[in-house]
Amino acid sequence: MQIDYQGHAPHAEESLPAVLMRIVTELHDVAYLIERIEPQLYGNRGVASPDASEHVMVLQGIDLAVQKTRGLAEFIDTITASIPDTWLVDVTTAVNLVKLADMKKALGSGMLRHGHSQPLTKASGDFEAF
Repeated sequence: MQIDYQGHAPHAEESLPAVLMRIVTELHDVAYLIERIEPQLYGNRGVASPDASEHVMVLQGIDLAVQKTRGLAEFIDTITASIPDTWLVDVTTAVNLVKLADMKKALGSGMLRHGHSQPLTKASGDFEAF
């Protein structure tokens, strides 16, 4: 069952740069979360293990995902600086397509989040399975 995030709220236009900066924040958060996986994958495996080359390829793939995510964030951040605050967009429909509740809230709230969605000091909790 899909829940309509903004219910029957009227469509509200927001500054495009503000919306893009919320996307930048989410992309940096994704890179951070991916990057936290790398030490877990190193584990106790030795370089001489039979699957060492496959293991290295997985780690390189994770590193590439982090680099691409941060690159997208920096790209959007840079072009956002040249967009006038007077350019307005309505994000209602786009936010309603987002499945993750925390991301939906962050993108639709109009407020920038500082920090990460999963701080290192916080214990793991519930998750959304798809």
